[in-house]
Amino acid sequence: MNKKIDSKKYLKKINSCFTREIDKNIQKLAISLKYAWKKNKNIFICGNGGSAANAMHIANDFIYGAGVKRNKGLKVEALTANSSILTCLANDTGYENIFLEQLKVKAEKGDILISLSGSGNSQNVINAINFAKKNGVKTFSILGFDGGKCKKISENNIHFQINDMQISEDLQLITGHLCMQWLLNTK
Repeated sequence: MNKKIDSKKYLKKINSCFTREIDKNIQKLAISLKYAWKKNKNIFICGNGGSAANAMHIANDFIYGAGVKRNKGLKVEALTANSSILTCLANDTGYENIFLEQLKVKAEKGDILISLSGSGNSQNVINAINFAKKNGVKTFSILGFDGGKCKKISENNIHFQINDMQISEDLQLITGHLCMQWLLNTK
């Protein structure tokens, strides 16, 4: 006999991840995004697997969703979106450099890098954070599990202490949606 889906248990796990500290860190990200929007700065988002898809989803929300009332969204790019660039860089420079090489060309002082990672240990994300920090790009990481190396090197962390990859990825989107709705409804 198949076990029934327990949506209440799943949603309870998600809800239990939100603490005052998490709320404070999400607010800090939202305020930084608003500042970048006003100053016409770039926002870059990176991640692997489900986090790569989330990067594209969040970029869409920041470009259109947040800007729908203002007729102008944020200048945001998911570094995961162009498969030609990703495969070229992976082939020619190594997979660990796919985000770093894009930032070398596109990032400027005062921009923002948002890294999405369940484990916090993906070398390509770590390399992107290190480059960003050295070049005046503000770094935020949205992490699960123990936060990994990204938690140690990122300037700002939204660290959900959950040992579940699917919930970790859900929390990335929820964080993006919270920021988008705040941006949409704030002046």
